[in-house]
Amino acid sequence: MKGLYIVTPDWDDTAKLVQVSEEALRGGAAIVQYRHKTASPELRREQAAALLALCRRYQRPFIINDHLDLCLELDADGLHVGGTDAPVAEIREKLGAGKIVGASCYGDLGLAHRAHREGASYVAYGGFYPSRVKKYPVTTPVSIIAQSHAEIPLPVVVIGGMTVENSAPLVKAGAEMVAAISSVYLDQSPREAAQAFGQLWA
Repeated sequence: MKGLYIVTPDWDDTAKLVQVSEEALRGGAAIVQYRHKTASPELRREQAAALLALCRRYQRPFIINDHLDLCLELDADGLHVGGTDAPVAEIREKLGAGKIVGASCYGDLGLAHRAHREGASYVAYGGFYPSRVKKYPVTTPVSIIAQSHAEIPLPVVVIGGMTVENSAPLVKAGAEMVAAISSVYLDQSPREAAQAFGQLWA
C-alpha cells in the first residue's frame, strides 16, 4: 500500500462523484475510500456500488468508511473505522482475513497499537494541518510517523488538510499513503492533482 489515498466528499451528485474519482484514478490514485456522512441509505448504496464498479475497472482497492453492512453487501475491499466506531477486532472477525481494515488513530500511538493487535491493515494519523472538510484538533506531530514505524509493523496513512506541498515532509518521514479530499476533488484538474501527489513517492 503506497501512494495517494482519495477520500470522497459529501457530494449527492453520483455522476459527478464517479467522474472526478475516475479522473483521480487516471492520475494514479492508489486507493479510494467512500465517505459520505449525510447520505441516505439509498444514496449511499447507489454511490458505493458505482464507485466499486469504477475501482474494479481500474484494479484499485475500494474502501467504505464506517458502514460494515454496506461493505459486506457489496463485497467491497475493506472498511475504515474511526476511533469511536466499532472495534477493529469486531470488524476483522466479520470481514475475514482477506479484507483491508483501516483505523483512525488521530495522534495516539496507543490506539495504533490496539488497532494492530486487533488486526488492522493500516493505521491513519491526523490531523496534521487544518482541513477544509473535517473539523478536528490539529495536534498530530510529524514525529509520530517514525515512531509508529519503529513500534508497529503497519503502513501509515496521513490525513488532514493535505496538499502536495505540505504532505511532502510527511512522505519523507515515511508515510506510505497521503489521504486527500479537497486537494483532489476540488482541484480544477483532479487527474493532474493526483499525478502531483504520486510524484511524492517517485
